[in-house]
Amino acid sequence: MDSFAEKIRSLTGLIPKTEVRDEDVFLIGFQKSGTNWVRNLVAGVMYGADPEFVPYSLLRDLIPNRVPKEPYYKRYATPTFFKVHDLPRPEYKRVVYVLRDGRDVMVSYFHHLKAVRGQEIDFFSVVQADQNVTSGVKWHRHVETWLSNPYRAQMIIIRYEDLKRDTVNELRRLCAFVGVEREDAHLELVARKASFEKMRQKEIRYGSVGVLNWPKDRPFMRRGEVGSYKDEMPPDVLEVFLKDAGNTLRKLGYLQDNLMAK
Repeated sequence: MDSFAEKIRSLTGLIPKTEVRDEDVFLIGFQKSGTNWVRNLVAGVMYGADPEFVPYSLLRDLIPNRVPKEPYYKRYATPTFFKVHDLPRPEYKRVVYVLRDGRDVMVSYFHHLKAVRGQEIDFFSVVQADQNVTSGVKWHRHVETWLSNPYRAQMIIIRYEDLKRDTVNELRRLCAFVGVEREDAHLELVARKASFEKMRQKEIRYGSVGVLNWPKDRPFMRRGEVGSYKDEMPPDVLEVFLKDAGNTLRKLGYLQDNLMAK
């Protein structure tokens, strides 16, 4: 470790985010797949934070983003949980992959980009252009690459739709994967405290999740519904998306026999 990093550590207790441990857990998903929601749930389950009231600044401290613009973190426990959108890396040895129907993801990401850019954008460009996304690849490539698990990470897949339907059961699966025990009463409390409506109210109370240039008049937690693409994604945009992602959606059970099933 260089002398500057040593000085930072000695003065603040902060550690370079290049330093992770094999036991650490990475919350990973394509943008707008629900990773921020999962981060709130993890803070409640693992650290005892109240998802309804824990502000984003503390949430980010407990479960840091692993991004270049935030190069340091503080280790409160091992494992430490990190939130990222990356493709597989050798150092990501334990992964919670958050999966969501790509059609709903594209709708949410479309609104996200409009809010950040402060202008109308072409929906076609969102489903077609790799450069629009943090991870650098389209939704289906991100999902397929993680399903292939090239570095043989220990991995659990949590579906957004299952998390919406039975949050407590998915939290049980998460605890089993991490190797911790939590009473069902605690998991039920965390699930209630992290409901969509309570997350919306928290955003009103404390502000958005810290996204640069996020407009104050638009909620970051916008809709959060399963199947929102059905009334928000134009048919011609859906057709273009399915040309790329149809096989992946079908493989994952999001599409039935008919490629255009809704």
